[in-house]
Amino acid sequence: MSAESSDDHRLPKPELLQPPLSRLQAILTSLSRSVEESERSVSDLIGFLNSISEAALLDPHNEDAKDIAFDVLSQVYQYICSPSLDQAIVDVLSLDLPKAASTFADVSHRCLEVAGNVIDQCVSLCNPRDMLSILCDALDSPSETTKASAYFAPLLSGLSKVFLSIQRHHFKQVKVAVPVILNVLKMISLESNYGDTELEDLFDRALAIANSIHAVCAMLEGRENENLHALLGLYVLQIMTLVSVSINYEVLSSHALVPRLSSFFPYCGLSYVGLITGSDVDRMTNLAIGEDEDDYMSYLSYIKHGASLAVIWGHISDGVVIAAKEDLIAVRDELRNDQTRRWQAIGMLKHILAFVSLPWELKKYTIEFMLCIMEGNVSQKCNDEFADCSSYMPSLFATLQAVQRVVMYASDTVLRRNAFGAFRKILADIPTSQRFDILKALITNSDSSSMIAILLDIVKGEMHMENSQRSTRENDKITHAQNKAKPHTLFWSASVLELVELVLRPQKGGPPSLPEQGDAVLSALNLYRYILITESTGKTNYTGVLSRSNMQKTYNEWLLPLRTLVTGIMAENKSDYDQLAVDTVCALNPVELVLYRCIELVEEQLKQCT
Repeated sequence: MSAESSDDHRLPKPELLQPPLSRLQAILTSLSRSVEESERSVSDLIGFLNSISEAALLDPHNEDAKDIAFDVLSQVYQYICSPSLDQAIVDVLSLDLPKAASTFADVSHRCLEVAGNVIDQCVSLCNPRDMLSILCDALDSPSETTKASAYFAPLLSGLSKVFLSIQRHHFKQVKVAVPVILNVLKMISLESNYGDTELEDLFDRALAIANSIHAVCAMLEGRENENLHALLGLYVLQIMTLVSVSINYEVLSSHALVPRLSSFFPYCGLSYVGLITGSDVDRMTNLAIGEDEDDYMSYLSYIKHGASLAVIWGHISDGVVIAAKEDLIAVRDELRNDQTRRWQAIGMLKHILAFVSLPWELKKYTIEFMLCIMEGNVSQKCNDEFADCSSYMPSLFATLQAVQRVVMYASDTVLRRNAFGAFRKILADIPTSQRFDILKALITNSDSSSMIAILLDIVKGEMHMENSQRSTRENDKITHAQNKAKPHTLFWSASVLELVELVLRPQKGGPPSLPEQGDAVLSALNLYRYILITESTGKTNYTGVLSRSNMQKTYNEWLLPLRTLVTGIMAENKSDYDQLAVDTVCALNPVELVLYRCIELVEEQLKQCT
């Protein structure tokens, strides 16, 4: 090949040297000329549009590139608005044009508006079921060169119009689209690089879709109407969570999004009591989804969060309550007076407290609401002996764990104090027969020395209270038979020594790690000392602590190995004057004192047994 022909090969094609609008006009002319060749021309058009939008997005400060993008997209819009355009060309063009047009949305506000017009025109000209599939595919596969929030905006608006155009199988069609929409909203709302204005615009469009679904519901009757209303309710609750996560509390507190979402509740048959207890969520799920669609529920993973948040937002704002047409005072009173519903509500609130992405401000109001529904001695309003919360135990346990995390990690001192108050009230609301198991599970599953120490102190407090109650019954000269009819409960039993052993002789073997576990060790030693003194003074042995075998085990397996460890650490650090050594000695001083007192008590009891 000659050098001249080689140079010709490297030259750009003549049509690529044309100005963008001239190039566009040539493609559109070719597209209109022959229906048979339309697919090739459409491919050329989409490729050209993508190159124009990409050039503008890669150089966001180039105003000329923005103007070219606007002019090109505007000319495409004028083309598809032509009354003489062949429907066959429209059908082929609509397959890829909505996605290509959406890539212009982040170039400028003008381009965003025209992109929306292009999609609206496609919706008005094409079969709605086809457009539903096309728009969902475009939502599911954003362009890598575009900013997601802007790209999705015109597509979401297009879907809100498509829903209104569907003629048959409304529920089925909407059900297909909802997961795609929610996946987009979830992806964007959990990102941290979007501004409030962008998110607000996107949620506005999501609410427009909710309005469209509601309008479709008005056209339906019977079971399909019920199913679609239920799906709308689930959709709204999922968005309630995403809104609460993504927009700053300061902005959202005066924002219209939450009241607008809450205004759908009466239409969907949702009540605050049904939301906070979870019964409405279960009902809607059964109606809209059924029991065998686990994959579908993955797109609705935050509906229980949303149900709880809906009520908490009502607790925060009177405007939200008015929008939901609710009476929050009556709701709170009902939860105070109905223990089962209160347990259900407490179980639902864990979704807020355990969700890391939610702001602390919302968790503060959640704790406040918990305290509100447990005002007074609510546990006295039910028969503690016969209350059965076994089916609620897992949920209550998870809530207590979530409250623990607030106690441990909240930076606000008042919030930590209130959270601990709620923790104690939840425990008090659990029947005594179940309370010990809950505390044991919390201790076993905690890796915080300070929290284990707090929990062991609570166990000690429960034992002290029961001991006082037992003494009162004896002082009132209750007969032995009557006294025997009321069990001593699990706190004064051998199980309590298992808690001490968990700390003083961890399951991994050997003594506990010090000084890291110092708080837990000190609390465990104090609990053991209290049990030993109380049992020996009262000449009882409910826990078995006074049996020779137990004392020998405690002495040889718990206390002596711990004394060896503490003595060694203290010896190593007492001669060292750096800050770490001083802190270690100070931390272990109380442990050493209580440890030696426990050893003395056990030795005294062992002498009495010989």
